[in-house]
Order: sequence, then C-alpha cells, then structure tokens
Amino acid sequence: MKTGIITTDTYLNHETGQGHPERADRVSVVIENLKKNKKLIWKKPSKFDNKYLKIAHKSDYIDEVENSFPKKGLHFLDGDTIVSPGSRQASSDAVASIITAIDSVQSKEFKNVFCPVRPPGHHAEKDKAMGFCIYNNVAVGAHYLIEKYKLNKIAIIDFDVHHGNGTQNIFYDNEKVLYLSTHQYPFYPGTGASHEKGKYNNIFNIPLPSGTNSNEYFDAYNHLLKKIGEFKPEFVLFSAGFDAHINDPLANFNLKSKDFYEITRRTLETVNKFCNGKVVSILEGGYDLEALAESANEHINALLKY
Repeated sequence: MKTGIITTDTYLNHETGQGHPERADRVSVVIENLKKNKKLIWKKPSKFDNKYLKIAHKSDYIDEVENSFPKKGLHFLDGDTIVSPGSRQASSDAVASIITAIDSVQSKEFKNVFCPVRPPGHHAEKDKAMGFCIYNNVAVGAHYLIEKYKLNKIAIIDFDVHHGNGTQNIFYDNEKVLYLSTHQYPFYPGTGASHEKGKYNNIFNIPLPSGTNSNEYFDAYNHLLKKIGEFKPEFVLFSAGFDAHINDPLANFNLKSKDFYEITRRTLETVNKFCNGKVVSILEGGYDLEALAESANEHINALLKY
C-alpha cells in the first residue's frame, strides 16, 4: 500500500491579508515539493456529513462561523484569525480532507495519508476560533473515527511548537482520545502545562523551554513514546506543525528539518504494532517556507518507509 496525499486547491482562496504569516504559499511550497516524489498518490477530498463538525464544535459556533464569511473583503474572527469569501470552501475542504484520509486508510486504499491543507485547526476550541484556526480538523477526524468506525483508542500527536489548546479543550473529558503534545512553554497560547492531564489522564503535555535543541527534544519525546505505547492506539492522527524548526520566525525551538523524519520514524516504530500502521497526518503550523517544505518532505519520507 502507498502513502496518499489528500488536498485541493481551494486553500488558495482563503485570504488572510497582506503580511499575514498564515498564507497560501505555505501549502503551495509543500505541494510543489511533494509532487517531485513519484511514490505518492494524490487524491481530492469527498463531501462529508456536517454532523461530524457538530460533534467537535458547538452548533452555535458553527452557525457563527457560517455567518461570518464575508461577501467581499476580510472579516476577523479574533485578533489574528481572518476569513474571506473563499474561506468557507477552504475550511470545509480542510475538514473533508482528514475525513477522506481516514476512509482511505480504513478501506486499505492507502497505508497512511498526509493532508497539506489550510486553514490549520489545532487552536480552534469547541466554541471559539483562535490562532489562525477556524475548525479543528484533527478533532473532527478523531470524532469521525469514534462515531463511524466505533474505535475506542485514538491518539493525537501534536508536534507543532504551539500547544494545541483547541484539541485539548475538545477532548479533555474523552477517555477514547489520548492527546499528546510537545511545545514551547510558556508561549502562545498559554496552555499546555504538564499538570493539565484531562479527566481520564488522557492529556499528556510536554512543555519545553525556548531554545530547545534536537537532543533535548528527543530526550523529552521518549516520554511521549512511552505514554503512547502504554495506551496502545487503534489509530494515530498527527497534528503536524513544522514551526519547531530553527528557522521558523514565530517560535524559538532549534530543530532541524531531518528531525521531523526522526519524530515520525520513532512514533511509527512505537505504534505500528498496535494500529497496524493506520496513520493520518494533517498540516498545522510552519512559517518559514523553505524549512516548512523540507520538514514536511522528511515527515513524508518516514511515512513512506514505515
């Protein structure tokens, strides 16, 4: 079985305004780079049932978002989360991509899948847009696995340099989902302390200081691997942010591009015996274009190999 890439070009129409770090060429550089790899299979997302969006998010919030998309110009959902007329389809297609990816892995069409999409999702809470995120793509995916496929053990691994407050918020009291995060702390969004453990000890935060280098990161990541090995997930979702890279302008970690191969490799070696290789990854952050393209490519190379 092959590694799949699921995305559409509607991300281009999600406009965030001049100078905004979450811009369309983030995804464009990733896609252009991955198209050089002839081992990958490309697919577009299918439509999905809106009810899965309403499991992850409150109905009032979904209505608020739907009513916020402007007919022209830009509208601010919060101080840095912006929507434009094209954001309606782009945000829907981002969610559709992870759902289609899950179906493709469950049906054995693909071994695993990466979704290079935008807007990102992991800061979006049940009832609040935040940090460039409108809908929490990975959270909708996890709920989809629970509702459609009746899975009871889903792991979400978030290696974005910013803590996924939204994903933690959505699953804080859900024993079927283990959320694991490595992130810079204290830092935006202010959550992610080690004592935030969830109602069922299902939240596992590894806060790390500014300046964390590769060796320090992997010493910490071993604790995450031990926790996920104890959990024995049936399916693994990656919130794949690449802004822990040393060149990223929005954070202060010192990882190299090749470290994202190693993060992925070590994770797959730990979880494959439990989940039979069932992994879907979705793009979150990463704001230096060259570093983002290189790091995503390293992530994909590990998905291809394992």
